[in-house]
Amino acid sequence: HSMLLVAASPERAFAVFTGELADWWVREYTWSGPVALVELGVEPRAGGMLYEIGPYGFRSDWGRVLTWDPPRRFVFTWQIGPDRVPVPDPALASEVEVLFLPDDDSGGTRVEVEHRHFDRHGTAAEGYREALTAGWQELLTRYRSSLTGGPTAPV
Repeated sequence: HSMLLVAASPERAFAVFTGELADWWVREYTWSGPVALVELGVEPRAGGMLYEIGPYGFRSDWGRVLTWDPPRRFVFTWQIGPDRVPVPDPALASEVEVLFLPDDDSGGTRVEVEHRHFDRHGTAAEGYREALTAGWQELLTRYRSSLTGGPTAPV
């Protein structure tokens, strides 16, 4: 469970998280890799896919939108296995929930990320959870920088 305070409205925080993924996602965390990755995106609707487009227009879907509720809530399946192999069956995938909550004290937005149901990934689940917890810290640091245009540290 990660939490981040950002100096942006929930609308802007949601829009950058879902609509500008390619600007802040760690390119090493893609199948195509940093050199070959062409596009990273989210189809903005329930049932839409999270996808990347790599070399020669090759498309890989790596998640599915379960809840699309801008600017409050975004839930998607994480259909990448511990061995970086695609998991076509969403019942065997973990799940990520992102909440965008107005923060009255700062006037900004509290972004909460919960990556859950790791047990669905099988025997390697615990090591995968640890790796992705570190991964989300890196992703959220970059997300906040992209949102505010400045150096930051996660809370």
